[in-house]
Amino acid sequence: MYKVTIVAGARPNFMKIAPIIHEIERVKAEGAQIDFRLVHTGQHYDKNMSGSFFEQLQIPKPHVNLESSGGSQAEQTASIMIRFEQDLIENPADLVLVVGDVTSTMACAITAQKLNVKVAHVEAGIRSGDWTMPEEINRMVTDSITNYFFTTSELANDNLKKSGVSDDKIYYVGNTMIDTLVKQRPNFLQPSIWDELNLSKKNYIVMTLHRPANVDEEHVLKELIDEIVQNTKDLPLIFPVHPRTAKILDRLGINHARLHKVPPLSYLEFNYLVEHSKAVITDSGGITEETTVMRVPCLTLRDNTERPETISLGTNELVGTNPKNIKPFLDKLFSDDWKKGSDIPLWDGRTAHRIVDELLKLSD
Repeated sequence: MYKVTIVAGARPNFMKIAPIIHEIERVKAEGAQIDFRLVHTGQHYDKNMSGSFFEQLQIPKPHVNLESSGGSQAEQTASIMIRFEQDLIENPADLVLVVGDVTSTMACAITAQKLNVKVAHVEAGIRSGDWTMPEEINRMVTDSITNYFFTTSELANDNLKKSGVSDDKIYYVGNTMIDTLVKQRPNFLQPSIWDELNLSKKNYIVMTLHRPANVDEEHVLKELIDEIVQNTKDLPLIFPVHPRTAKILDRLGINHARLHKVPPLSYLEFNYLVEHSKAVITDSGGITEETTVMRVPCLTLRDNTERPETISLGTNELVGTNPKNIKPFLDKLFSDDWKKGSDIPLWDGRTAHRIVDELLKLSD
């Protein structure tokens, strides 16, 4: 029996590992000699990740939660490594599979290699080039000690090859986040705020902001929101707000009649809003992938992106972090001059099938 330990540390990780787990369960039921153990490092405490979160997305509950939340980057890395090492010693694996670019991804990859357990990285090779982002450091360190690289794009393949990774270790498979989106799209749920705010299709804008560069610099945050409000005509702005960001907004007295600050939404509710919106304004990488597949215009308030295919092929545009950059992009949006986007190769809902197929070959 080929034993795979799958690591998740934050909410987006579960969207990425769910299809892989479903596929392992499917082939196992057909007689394949493969099994998994799901480890939640507990890196992000998220009160929305209740039982209903796992049920809604048909994600199995983790076998263990290492409860390594809180502390500085270094403290959290150390806590995850200590606890994961103990778990891996007690539950030996042939392979540790990590996803994405959170602290857990890097910490568990290092721990596995120190125990001489091979590592596979799902979403390997993506790069922003911005070393001020903790995620970029996590990606680089993880990829420097990974054995098998599962990639989402040709650009990711090129990044890995430039860093010296040989072709035979790179598996171009697509994007498991999109597997989850394709599977769950028919199940999207209209949130209660739809009726409360009298929303209608293509007649509002969704906003999400969470990166420190945008949120922690208070004058920047105020300028960004003022520019957005001034240049979105009379459309409602729906802003699901993280509690930490909500406190900053309240302290700054940021209130506009069209700016609706709402609590964080479930995956199915949030994506219902995204699918039916006129556009999304965000600083999230994952959302740029989802808007591309749903053909929704996306304005990214960042100076770089590790997902350039969402710009070259998709519906995303890199606006930057200067508030004055926003108006020309919104003018383009309201003149109905936004690019339509196209399909991204292998973002087709079958990525997990390709990954598990390769895992079975590795197990022989």
